[in-house]
Amino acid sequence: MKVSQYTLSTQKEMPADAEIASHQLLIRGGFIRKLASGIYTWLPIGLRVLRKIEDIVRQEMNQAGGQELMMPVIQPAELWQESGRWNQYDEGLLLKLKDRHQRDFCFGPTHEEVITEIARNELKSHKQLPVNYYQIHTKFRDETRPRFGVMRAREFIMKDAYSFHADTESLQQTYQLMHDTYTRILDRIGLEYRAVLADTGSIGGSASMEFHVLADSGEDLIAFSSQGDYAANIELAEAVAVQLPEEKPLKIEKIATPGQRTIQNIVQFLNADIRKTVKSLIVIGDNQPLVALIVRGDHTLNTFKAEKIAGVAAPLTMADEDQIQAAIGCPVGSIGPVSLKLPIIADRSAATISNFICGANEDDFHFTNVNWQSDCPEYEIADIRNIEQGDASPDGNGSIQLKRGIEVGHIFQLGEKYSIPMNATVLDENGKAKPMQMGCYGMGVSRLVGAAIEQNHDKSGIIWPISIAPFQVILIPINAHKSVAVTDATSRIYQALLDDGIEVLLDDRDNQRPGVKFADAELIGIPHRFVIGDRGVNKNEIEYTPRSTGETENWPLDEVNSRLAEILQLV
Repeated sequence: MKVSQYTLSTQKEMPADAEIASHQLLIRGGFIRKLASGIYTWLPIGLRVLRKIEDIVRQEMNQAGGQELMMPVIQPAELWQESGRWNQYDEGLLLKLKDRHQRDFCFGPTHEEVITEIARNELKSHKQLPVNYYQIHTKFRDETRPRFGVMRAREFIMKDAYSFHADTESLQQTYQLMHDTYTRILDRIGLEYRAVLADTGSIGGSASMEFHVLADSGEDLIAFSSQGDYAANIELAEAVAVQLPEEKPLKIEKIATPGQRTIQNIVQFLNADIRKTVKSLIVIGDNQPLVALIVRGDHTLNTFKAEKIAGVAAPLTMADEDQIQAAIGCPVGSIGPVSLKLPIIADRSAATISNFICGANEDDFHFTNVNWQSDCPEYEIADIRNIEQGDASPDGNGSIQLKRGIEVGHIFQLGEKYSIPMNATVLDENGKAKPMQMGCYGMGVSRLVGAAIEQNHDKSGIIWPISIAPFQVILIPINAHKSVAVTDATSRIYQALLDDGIEVLLDDRDNQRPGVKFADAELIGIPHRFVIGDRGVNKNEIEYTPRSTGETENWPLDEVNSRLAEILQLV
């Protein structure tokens, strides 16, 4: 492809609303253009990247036995009402509309209901199972605050697959198959990633796993073992008890702490070890008005874990000042578990501390030398804190490492969540109707474009993995309009590369200086750059620079194809 015949619309200026590298570089490189908030047009060079990712995903899904179909973008409300999600699906994300007959529809954010409708009509016998249907399709989620370009857009491309099974054993086999398929997809693209245990969220089901591309800009924090296989989203990561050195229990003492409202204040005021303090967090209960959650002073509450505790209302809601004052008789900052007339749930680590410091449930007073068994024996123990860097790994292998990740895939064991309410059954061996077991497997195709850039860029632009680069090679002739030798050499190399099936972009713009061409080549991230100039042609040489290293060397003109083929593994 010649640039003179191609829409290459690069920009020097940084987009004003672009906060992260992928958003900035996709706009500046001319890969996408914003149409409305969270809605983008994919320009030709961007679509090439998107299609390459789609091809990899499609090849691996087909290899795993998936059957590709295409479902409608617009979905009738009746299906969502059957599943019970019409008024439940992530409040606000479901964009609803009415047709001319005033019938309710929505733009599909996902397709569990539609595929279940297909399955219950097309699948009649257990002998037809298992099956795994998938599509690569446009989704729409009406994000409250779309941001980060294609990373959190309202309209996006996703691969969503749905499997149906006669029993849970078959479901688990396909779940593992999809796990393996996702690892092959991400390996082929060339990304560093982690598969982590995750919460099932609004999709539901009994088990799920997320796939995260590691990047400092990632919205999610993931925890994984330094030596073992354990990995989990921090929302779900199990935090084992941190044991402090044992101490002989001392007698509880009440002391004045005027004006000391925070853990940091108390630690400084009493010259204490923060690990010997506890925080008392008062939340709304499920079956009782309020519940006290106790964590160590240096730890943080994990809201996802806490709201799954029996007796705690979900979503987790902190009690306000008036509720706390009415129930306990003191303000936030003076609360503690001693003689507290509320259900108490202590985190595992907090429950191991002896001689600790806590609020005295009286304004401007705290207790020191508090011990659970003697001073506040009525409590439950649960894992309710966030795991931290350096904690022991729950699997017993090494310590926990924390890294930022971008979620690009999520697989679920849905079980009967949709098949029972939507009456999706097949006849079993005895001729009896039985609800199908179901799995769901999503991968953000357009998000993968952004994630790849977040992991692969520098100050000059994108560094595409070769598998998804829009072009494999860029040729930059220098002053070709003034040199017949350069023009002829460029033409020969360009055609030879095309003949070898190499995707090459020829920057034949006569109206641009070499520096502009070099800058554009680095910005759009083409993996291999060749510069053809008079000096090199006279020596029968061409200048070669890989985008990944920026280290330039000279190649003989007659070895360009063979050397490049070896690098690209075409021979």
